[in-house]
Amino acid sequence: MAATAVLALAAPAFADTSERRIALSNNYAGNSWRQAMLESWTKVTGQAVTDGVVAAADAFTTAENQATEQAAQIQNMILEGYDAIVLNAASPTALNGAVREACDAGIVVVSFDGIVTEPCAYRIAVDFKEMGRKQVEYLSGRMPEGGNLLEIRGLAGVFVDDEISAGIHAGVEQFPQFSIAGSVHGDWAQDVAQRAVAGILPSLPDDIVGVVTQGGDGYGAAQAFAAAGRTMPVIIMGNRQDELQWWKEQRDANGYETMSVSIAPGVSTLAFWVAQQVLDGQQVPQDLIVPFLEINQDGLDAALETTPAGGVANVEYTLDDAKAVIAKGGSAN
Repeated sequence: MAATAVLALAAPAFADTSERRIALSNNYAGNSWRQAMLESWTKVTGQAVTDGVVAAADAFTTAENQATEQAAQIQNMILEGYDAIVLNAASPTALNGAVREACDAGIVVVSFDGIVTEPCAYRIAVDFKEMGRKQVEYLSGRMPEGGNLLEIRGLAGVFVDDEISAGIHAGVEQFPQFSIAGSVHGDWAQDVAQRAVAGILPSLPDDIVGVVTQGGDGYGAAQAFAAAGRTMPVIIMGNRQDELQWWKEQRDANGYETMSVSIAPGVSTLAFWVAQQVLDGQQVPQDLIVPFLEINQDGLDAALETTPAGGVANVEYTLDDAKAVIAKGGSAN
């Protein structure tokens, strides 16, 4: 009897969610960050299913970045009887009706990265405005005299794009020695960014001193400037391996210096564990803030060593990490 009791105490307490099913609703997979996010989800949730934490953790991605398509996907998940939906949303508001339907059906909804405003949902995000503002602050330290900037935005109409851009413009207001000379959408993809920057460069002044970005576009911007024979500005990078590799090559060749910042793709795994904890009956704050992942000149080599080719610098979360975030009352800082 005593031995049985000891074994019972040592066993992980996963029984409450072992029959629960969680689904990931993702609106877009067309860049390296989204691919890394999905890989992190598969890795961490696959182990959780193997360990009996949950019965299933299926991932679904819409063919197009359309809120109407994703709303239909969520409605299908409701009909399929999932217990929780983890959501990277195409719009902060357009999915609120479908999210409300899910909540009314007793389904836990946890949004991350692209969050939703429906009050019943949980939200996990970084301070995207601060991520944008910080880029201009960094440039002000490097170039106190200021100058012209090129802004590369993300996917048009997406919450994250709007927030980072708002932060960049707030940074320019704070440091008025800088001005935005032009703006293009790079869709968080280096090939799209390269074409967009190449297209706008002829109309820009010659003295572009910096490029403020959203992630996945720094290497493409560098390629466009090089192809045009333009002076290479300080390009803020977004933690992609191709960006970090180019930065290292330039640093080693001529002392090029910049910084890199993005949200870690593994935030999807934090969202998974938050959903699991809610299903387990734990008290979880409705809004959780996680820090963005920043790489500076001194940390470049270490970050590059742990970032796979074609991938993104990343952090994946464990159940204990999620519990720590929840215990801190909504902040992972």
